[in-house]
Amino acid sequence: MAETKKYRASTGVDEFYYAPLDESGNAVTTQAPERIEFAQSMEIEMDQDVVRAYGDNKTAELAISNGNISVTAAFHTLPEEDKKVLLGLESTENGLYAIGSTDNPPYVACVFAKTLEDGSKEWVGLTKGIFMRPKVSASTKEDKTEFTNQEITAEFMDREVTGFSEEKSVIFGSDEKGSTTARDALFQAVFGRPYPGSVTTPPGA
Repeated sequence: MAETKKYRASTGVDEFYYAPLDESGNAVTTQAPERIEFAQSMEIEMDQDVVRAYGDNKTAELAISNGNISVTAAFHTLPEEDKKVLLGLESTENGLYAIGSTDNPPYVACVFAKTLEDGSKEWVGLTKGIFMRPKVSASTKEDKTEFTNQEITAEFMDREVTGFSEEKSVIFGSDEKGSTTARDALFQAVFGRPYPGSVTTPPGA
């Protein structure tokens, strides 16, 4: 029996996690996935161009040229602790941190969930990328209080991922309400670690 197609659109975003990759840039992360709460939007741009070959005054062949994977993430605010890790910033013992020309942000992997009204989730994994310094802005308070948000952008690239024959940049999986099958598989594929708080059974137990 054919699988029933689902025509549900996402209405929210939740559970943004990141973790730095080890120096080899492989599937192993240097720490457990860290969550940044209060994500507001995630936009992934996956550029593609069609390249045409011509002959006899007409198109002889078409091919796809894949471009960069760019991510723009917006949060209610981006905590200092996370900015220091994502941007590779130096900090002092008395609480200062700084941006300079020698900053070297680490490669990181990320996962987030697109939420649907029926309680299901579409999980998105980004395998290997570097975040760039966000702009700093502030404005005067006026008659009513308005909250600002903070955006940060990143560029991602392909990486070997267990289960796929070719290197991948973005991985997707969907869970029905109450299910965590795709979530658990995605965390293992992207981070090489289980979903935070998951109880895993040792082999042979």
